[in-house]
Amino acid sequence: MHAIRIDRSKRLCDEPHCGHNRYHPDIEPLLEVNEGEEVILETRDAVDGQIAPDATVADFAKIDIGALHPLTGPVYVKGVKAGDVLEIEFLDVVPQATGFTCILPGLGFLRDVMTDPFLAHWKLSDGWATSEQVPGVRIPGAPFMGISAVAPSRQKVEEWTRREQKIAERGGMVMMPDPAGAIPAGACGVHGLRTLPPRENGGNFDVKQLTKGAKLFLPVYVDGGLFSTGDGHFAQGDGEVCVNAIEMGATVAVRFKRHAGLALRRKFEGPVFTYTQPVPDPRSNLSQQMLGVMGMPLHPDGDCEGENLNLAARNAVLNMMHLLQERGFSQQQAYVICSIAADLRISNAVDVPNYVVSAVLPEAIFG
Repeated sequence: MHAIRIDRSKRLCDEPHCGHNRYHPDIEPLLEVNEGEEVILETRDAVDGQIAPDATVADFAKIDIGALHPLTGPVYVKGVKAGDVLEIEFLDVVPQATGFTCILPGLGFLRDVMTDPFLAHWKLSDGWATSEQVPGVRIPGAPFMGISAVAPSRQKVEEWTRREQKIAERGGMVMMPDPAGAIPAGACGVHGLRTLPPRENGGNFDVKQLTKGAKLFLPVYVDGGLFSTGDGHFAQGDGEVCVNAIEMGATVAVRFKRHAGLALRRKFEGPVFTYTQPVPDPRSNLSQQMLGVMGMPLHPDGDCEGENLNLAARNAVLNMMHLLQERGFSQQQAYVICSIAADLRISNAVDVPNYVVSAVLPEAIFG
């Protein structure tokens, strides 16, 4: 079994050989594995341990924003080539014992309204989360990784940097490449993409359905895929509206599979996923397999209209239609199937500029 182990008492900057917090194809892999091998990845929480269990809102002023989202990886999967699709199966997601949720002024879906800081510490035990700061509430655990991604190519780094620069020039909220706090430092830190927004390579999409047993399918841009993960969540509502879930460190077990050339054949870029959920019948303990696809606020020419949930929802439907057309349905049939069987979920409405809407439907409808 392959593993990347970390010391969570240390920041990523103290263990830079264990991960990264920018996206760039020149970041060296930490592991090389074969398809089908189990890989264990220990991860830090989203703020790199800067909100300790005894922290208060007074500590927010000391948070190094440039160090957010420490990711564990990259992992090089042998035989995987650019143009493939990499399948990531989540075998398990094991929480640490504590977590937190906070309101950080300036961030979140209601950042214009919720301007006062707030911090809740959570005890995570026996599958439940409780907090003295939110009394009378017990949250059931559904652990998943908020961030899972492959590396972009150099071409994509340049392309996505340009489109995000346009958003900044229009006055939109976006985090441009910045070497402050970057791991690794040097050229990757200067030019590497920030991890706040998800993109076509995956990333911070915060799709809460990617729990144990789920599978994620990402287009591959560089040989080996260079997969990384982090930002573990114990539980989250669709949307993650205050920009936090119940944030935690986690240990995740994954397994990889190659789908040769699939990204080149597919009519859209972007993540696809499958998961199981209970059958909607209180008399049944059965579960059903679900198919999901993500949409982001991107135009066909690649330009981004930041924070546009309507455009993200439109693309989720279009991408699901493309998947159904790959299965042999006509465009009209696919549209009808989306209308009668697909649910739209706001996966995140906070990871600027690329909000994510997912379209999901039950595989059982196909008999």
